[in-house]
Amino acid sequence: MADGEAAGTDTGTDTGTETDTGSGPGPGPGPSWRRPHGPLQRYYGLPAAEAAEAAPDPIDINGPHFDPEVYLAKVRSECPLGQLLAREAALGREIRALDSDMQTLLYENYNKFISATDTIRKMKVDFRRMEAEMDDLAANMAAISTSSARVSAALQDRHRRGAQLAGVQALLRKLQSLVEVPGRLRRWAAPGADPARALHCYARARAVLRHYRHLPSFRAIEDESHAIMAELAQRLRARLRDDTLDPKELTECVEMLLQLEEPPEELCEEFLSHAGARLETELAALEAELPPADPSGAAATPPPASDILDFVDRGSSAFVGNLCLLAASYRSLFEGCPGVGDGRLEAFAAALTARYFELLERRLALERGLGDTSLLVRALDRFHRRLRALLELLPTAGAEAGAALVARAAGERVARYLRALQTFFLGCLGDVRQALAAPRPPGKEGPGLPDLLATLSSSVLGQLKAVLAYVQLFTTKDVAFASLPYFKGEFCVEAVREGLVVAFVRWLCRTARGFADSPTERGAPAAPPALLLLLARLCLDYEATTISYILTLTDEQFPPEDTGPAVTPGPALCAEARGAAQRLLDHYVQVQGAAVAQMLRKSVETRDWLGTVEPRNVRAVMKRVVEDITAIDVQVGQLFEEGVRRAQSSDSSRRAFSVYSSSRAPGRYAPSYTPSAPMDTHLLSNIQKLFSERIDIFSPVEFNKVSVLTGIIKISLKTLLECVRLRTLGRFGLQQVQVDGHYLQLYLWRFAADERVVQGLLDEVAASAAHRCLDPVPMEHSVVELICERG
Repeated sequence: MADGEAAGTDTGTDTGTETDTGSGPGPGPGPSWRRPHGPLQRYYGLPAAEAAEAAPDPIDINGPHFDPEVYLAKVRSECPLGQLLAREAALGREIRALDSDMQTLLYENYNKFISATDTIRKMKVDFRRMEAEMDDLAANMAAISTSSARVSAALQDRHRRGAQLAGVQALLRKLQSLVEVPGRLRRWAAPGADPARALHCYARARAVLRHYRHLPSFRAIEDESHAIMAELAQRLRARLRDDTLDPKELTECVEMLLQLEEPPEELCEEFLSHAGARLETELAALEAELPPADPSGAAATPPPASDILDFVDRGSSAFVGNLCLLAASYRSLFEGCPGVGDGRLEAFAAALTARYFELLERRLALERGLGDTSLLVRALDRFHRRLRALLELLPTAGAEAGAALVARAAGERVARYLRALQTFFLGCLGDVRQALAAPRPPGKEGPGLPDLLATLSSSVLGQLKAVLAYVQLFTTKDVAFASLPYFKGEFCVEAVREGLVVAFVRWLCRTARGFADSPTERGAPAAPPALLLLLARLCLDYEATTISYILTLTDEQFPPEDTGPAVTPGPALCAEARGAAQRLLDHYVQVQGAAVAQMLRKSVETRDWLGTVEPRNVRAVMKRVVEDITAIDVQVGQLFEEGVRRAQSSDSSRRAFSVYSSSRAPGRYAPSYTPSAPMDTHLLSNIQKLFSERIDIFSPVEFNKVSVLTGIIKISLKTLLECVRLRTLGRFGLQQVQVDGHYLQLYLWRFAADERVVQGLLDEVAASAAHRCLDPVPMEHSVVELICERG
């Protein structure tokens, strides 16, 4: 037996590893666990699985076809002793565990089984008692039904007679009320009584009286009632023509007449006529606050007694409010009435609103100054809100005209801001001119050009930013009309960006350029050169930074739409500003050059060059020229950069000598001076000009100090050259020109961008003087230097 148990243990261990068959003797999965797989395999058509499920297995210890003898023979033949012993011990443990589980299950469920048995026994007893009570209840209900049937049969005749009497009583009451209708109508329809109750009573009795009017008694009641209501209708029509009726009383009067079946067309006309008279009175009150219209505009209009917000409040609360009430009352009264439509009301409202818009536009035209923009915005906002409420009732009562009025008011205010900016800029220019022209006490200097430029630029820019802040009130989110398409597109681009900012920048450039382009009127003071220089620097600063900053600020505060109208690009404005700066700087050079040239011209024309004495000093005018050029250098250096100079030569003395070497050449050969000598000298000068660079006197000036001074020096020396060409000189006259030219060379070369320009012009002056001299004997160079150093 031990061998058998060992063999069984070994076999159970071996077969337990073959889980795919499911027939091992161990505690692993058996047929009960694999049973649900059988129907699935049969459903999917697996014949092999069906055969394996249907075939008996004698060695499956948990199966129904288990054969102990076959199982023991199999395990003894296949398993060693160790496995049999182990399997025996495992089976013993399983048997004990199963026995323990069975006992536990029995003990746990025993009390439940006993309790269930007692419960079933009690339920049987309770149901027997309930069956008896239900039988008693059924008997009682049968008795009650029998008694009820006897009582109904006994009272049926009485109920029928009571219903008949109740119907007769109700009919008598109705007849009584119909008989009393004329009296009630007469009492309630009397003057000063309650006509609404009379109408209510008549409306209730009218259908019955019409139905039974074929009876003489009812016809008499109807005729009397109709006469009373006709008299009431006459009094209501007379009241309808009373001008003191307020809108509520007017509506009640028309409503009662409609209930009396008066013609709706006539009532509609009278209703609109009465309401129109009241609204005309309100418009006349608004017009009385305005001065009489003057088409020519010659007469001065006095300022209005109240501000624009009060005017709009009175118009909105009185006229627009009553018009809204009129439209709502009209719709409630005449809706569904034949022959009365909304066309009359819309035409009536359109005519009145057009006149109201005209009065409001006249009042807006009285806003001559800038005033308080926030007050104007609030007034337009309230007007638009009330108008929007009216348009919800009457969509055709001037929607486009009202929006256009708001847009025109906003555009006019922007145009006034533009004019205010222009006036402010002209005032700032006046202050600058006054500061430049004001006399300075000894030892006290006035404001420099950089300070004046900074003050002018910051003042104008600050004023422009303030104007943009005021204009931005028209597009804030809490303003109702800001949602209109005009204020989202055209107002931001055309009115503000183009009409205000771009227009002001262009006007500023034109105004600044006008100081250089427009000729000075007779008697009018010319613009001081310092103002030209300052405006040129201002326009140049606008071209560099200010224009881009202003446009960026405008686009941030008034963002344009992607599909909006085209805008002026920033580079185009910058080009205009740069062109104005270039024109002003060129004009400054011409003015300053002309001033220096005028001194040189007078000094040349008023001197006797044939009878002059031998030069001992530099002429005072040359010293004045150097002083003026130095002052101009300081003035230009305050606003413009130094600029680039060409590399200078280190030997100024040699430069001065080389300049006048050609003019000394005729004197060296003076003993052999023949009539052909001037022609030879002239030919030599012309040949020298061919190989020298051409000097453009009026070339455009660059935006730096060196270029400006070079232009002034070129104009001055060119004037000196032309004046010398027109004079006839003696020997000492030529020597005086030589001394003056050397003095100018000593001091002017440092101001020019290229010293060769000064050398070339002074060479031409010296050559012209030599050509125009009757006795061309130049002074020794050492003597010239000594005189210039002493001067």
